[in-house]
Amino acid sequence: MGLNVIVLAKQVPDTRNVGKDAMKADGTVNRAALPAIFNPEDLNALEQALRLKDKYPGTTITILTMGPGRAADIIREGLYRGADNGYLLTDRAFAGSDTLATSYALSCALKKMSKIDLIIAGRQAIDGDTAQVGPQVAEKLGLPQVTYAEEVLSAETGKITIRRRLERGVETVEMPLPGVITVNASAPECRPRNAKLLMKFKHARTITERQNEAEDYIDLTADRPYLNIEEWSVNDIETDMNWLGLSGSPTKVKKIENVVFQAKEAKRLTPADEEMDELMKELIANHTIG
Repeated sequence: MGLNVIVLAKQVPDTRNVGKDAMKADGTVNRAALPAIFNPEDLNALEQALRLKDKYPGTTITILTMGPGRAADIIREGLYRGADNGYLLTDRAFAGSDTLATSYALSCALKKMSKIDLIIAGRQAIDGDTAQVGPQVAEKLGLPQVTYAEEVLSAETGKITIRRRLERGVETVEMPLPGVITVNASAPECRPRNAKLLMKFKHARTITERQNEAEDYIDLTADRPYLNIEEWSVNDIETDMNWLGLSGSPTKVKKIENVVFQAKEAKRLTPADEEMDELMKELIANHTIG
């Protein structure tokens, strides 16, 4: 049974390099000042999709992301790892969207796509840590959802079996298809790039990227349509403009604080039993443990 799987992915600022210029005056992220990476838990989600593709011949994987033009980078990254195609939802009208406006735009794009069996996303993005977009997309599309997924165990006609990890244990659940899954960071890491796929998709571009290429760039998409990354603007999907961007985002950031943790006392130990024994006695004596 081949599945049509959509992976919701996000290009996020690398929070390991957050500095004083990380936020704009209006409380939105200054993405131009930060390195951009593939959201880690979305990579976990991609791996689950790839495992379904390995297990069920005929399965296709599509990456859907919303962001500026450079977000096409993560679609290429997905192609290098085994995805089949991708869509970039990009428009100035989407700028400043919170989770509500983002999930609205994504759900409108998903409605435009052909038959979808499964939507997989990471549990949350590291730039917001809200864990809201996946569930909100499911709600807007009227689909069942399973959150905190750790592994997709099987997919049969009309249903899928999932193991999910919760705070106090693990449970196995069944969900009818089509549906939405959000995947934990405890799920298996995504496989690395495949050298053959890297060579195949290294020239994959959106139409905007092709237009901005050097004059001597040769458009290869006529003979190789798989090199075309679809690019959709707000005009390509049916939306209410009042629900997009800052105007459609009820979440307002009032204050940003830049907190820097600094190391204090440090103690270096060798693996010697005597030193470990001494440390245990010290920790018990000052009530750190025990």
